Amino acid sequence: MANGTLRVLPLGGLGEIGKNMTVVEYDDRIVVVDTGLRFPTADMLGIDLVLPDFTYLRERADDIEAIVITHGHEDHLGALPWVLRELGLKSDPPPIYGGPLPMAMARSKLDEHRMKDVELEDVADGETIEAGPFDIELVHMTHSIPDSNAVALTTELGTVLISGDYKFDQTPVDGRPADMSRLAELGREGLLLLCGDSTNADRPGFSPSEAGVGPHLEEAFARCEGRIVVTSFASNIHRVQQVVDAAAALGRKVALVGRSMRKNVNIGRTLGHIDVPDGMLVQPRELDDFPDHKLVIVSTGSQGEPLSALRRMAHNDHRHIKLHDGDTVVFSATPIPGNERAVNDTIDRLYHIGCDVITTADAPIHASGHGYREELKLMLNLTKPRYVLPMHGDFKRIHLHAQLAEAVGIDPDAIFQGENGLPLEIDGRGARFGAREQSGMIFVDGVDIGDPADVALRDRRMLSADGIFIVVATISEQDGQSVAPPEVIFRGVPFVEQADELVEEIRTAVEQSLARAAADGIRETDLVQQELHDDLAAFVYDRLKRRPMVLPVVVEV
Repeated sequence: MANGTLRVLPLGGLGEIGKNMTVVEYDDRIVVVDTGLRFPTADMLGIDLVLPDFTYLRERADDIEAIVITHGHEDHLGALPWVLRELGLKSDPPPIYGGPLPMAMARSKLDEHRMKDVELEDVADGETIEAGPFDIELVHMTHSIPDSNAVALTTELGTVLISGDYKFDQTPVDGRPADMSRLAELGREGLLLLCGDSTNADRPGFSPSEAGVGPHLEEAFARCEGRIVVTSFASNIHRVQQVVDAAAALGRKVALVGRSMRKNVNIGRTLGHIDVPDGMLVQPRELDDFPDHKLVIVSTGSQGEPLSALRRMAHNDHRHIKLHDGDTVVFSATPIPGNERAVNDTIDRLYHIGCDVITTADAPIHASGHGYREELKLMLNLTKPRYVLPMHGDFKRIHLHAQLAEAVGIDPDAIFQGENGLPLEIDGRGARFGAREQSGMIFVDGVDIGDPADVALRDRRMLSADGIFIVVATISEQDGQSVAPPEVIFRGVPFVEQADELVEEIRTAVEQSLARAAADGIRETDLVQQELHDDLAAFVYDRLKRRPMVLPVVVEV
């Protein structure tokens, strides 16, 4: 028996939806599976993206044998440029493997970051790649994007299967169902560990087939008399294909709106995943050349994202498209948990304009890309793993997935409900959780990245809650006494009706604070500013019962 220890360390994707990233180690060598991100919540003011905290890999960058991407969604691929840059791998990265579509999407993403020398390698299903002590194999799965794979990592200790996102769709749009026979073979060979997708562990039964969505879209389109705007995930290329097919059947032209939608459809057409008849696509600026009943617009914005095309249309802020009475907007997606409020706000704005809105509550125009409970059980029964580590879900879904594993006969002691930063260690004696490693999140703000305790984010929260006071005081270089009336500037401080009176009181408080500092012999500008800050903060809280940011500026003359 092998005497090494296999470590599986989730850095993202456990206890949350998104930013999936898993480190698999054997013989001090590493394979990283997925480098995902997620989008900020409302309290992350001014933050653009949220990445997994991959500090653990900084010291181990030279030990990375390969990075494997399961599929092209942002929550599995989006952090790749940041990981390569921050780990110093930009000029000499390890090989990066994945299916043709995720590699094409990665190439587009890396080009935007001016990383043109990174080698991305397409891997065919069933092909085995040697990477140090690992044999890496991609197993074809079905999901809501083509070229989705599970990753089988084989060491002398055994095989780990990381499922990626999957469903068992028996009638996928591209005619390529998941490779269930290979999954069963892995089970017969003796699978050591299954790391399985838990996203829909709370939904009973089987997920509906993607192929069932097309007829329902055509049915919905046939009832519309004016323009139709369809919004879905830009990466759901099969869904775009079905929209194109429905539009073609009804004699409508199609316009693609939103940068990511156009980019992904172009990549999909190049790789043969989507077929658009010649002359069917029109540019957004040409929409006025066609009657409303001849148009379908396919747009980003199904999650209510602030800068997306649909959100801008809903707020009458889109350069080419002005929605009007008689338009129908079709939401061919369900809100990701946490996005419901933004989606509802967008829908409300659309009704205000006079649009009709069709959502998944009105018609079966969406199919999830993640398997339901019976499909998770099927995966467990096909692969017959010795150990199970549920992944890709919040703690509720991980718990429900663990219950499913127990229900199909897996020993409860062999089921591990983990969390980010908690490594599962397996050796000849069994499996157990190891010592916790650093994990969490790091923020992308513009082009810089930082941690959640960043002083900038703390300041933004303070500014958003209570506003800011700026006080400019001029003092004598000789004796520290005030020599000009202090200037008081405030923004976002809620006391409009008493503003003039309060400004005068603040000026008086500033004069008194400066006089006290002068009397105490405090002359250094930074110390005077500190005294002024403390006195003013106390005064403002006493008067307003709020804590705005107080920014004193002391000028010596």
